[in-house]
Amino acid sequence: MLKKKNKGNSETPENTADLTSENGQVDGQEQATQTDEAPTAEEKFKEELSQANDKYLRLYAEFDNFRRRTIKEREDARKTEGKDVIVALLPVLDDFERALRSMDTVTDVIPVKEGVALIQHKLKGILAQKGLKEMQSIGTTFDPDLHEAITSIPAPTDDMKGKVVDEMEKGYELNEKVVRFAKVIVGA
Repeated sequence: MLKKKNKGNSETPENTADLTSENGQVDGQEQATQTDEAPTAEEKFKEELSQANDKYLRLYAEFDNFRRRTIKEREDARKTEGKDVIVALLPVLDDFERALRSMDTVTDVIPVKEGVALIQHKLKGILAQKGLKEMQSIGTTFDPDLHEAITSIPAPTDDMKGKVVDEMEKGYELNEKVVRFAKVIVGA
């Protein structure tokens, strides 16, 4: 038989444990199984830890995949970075081949010189489109950041002292950065 509850304290846990069923067992066991199902603080922390570890592993794997992908993309970019310049220079190569074939049969040198000058102009134009610019050195003050002095000679005039008198090889800049220093002769 069931014992009657005290109406004043019906919501307290002690009163629910006092209830017994007809076969003599306490209804508190039902309460105990409910508390076993509710996670303890330790179980909550373990669950949060496992979620954090899972999140970390997924993030690490994602970063690793990103790193590998960017390395591969960089390698591919390095392999093909000069492709546009090479493709732009192919017509110049074709012009040189035509000029060589025509030199075998030509008797007058002047048209050949004009043809080669046209090819050089075309080549310079393509390189200028890609950002290459010749440096003007003759008559400028010697600058070791732009020039490479091969030798120095007595200056023809006093105002040419410390300035570039002659240029052995032109210097070039690519997008405002020196790619080849001008080899010059400096007046002393």
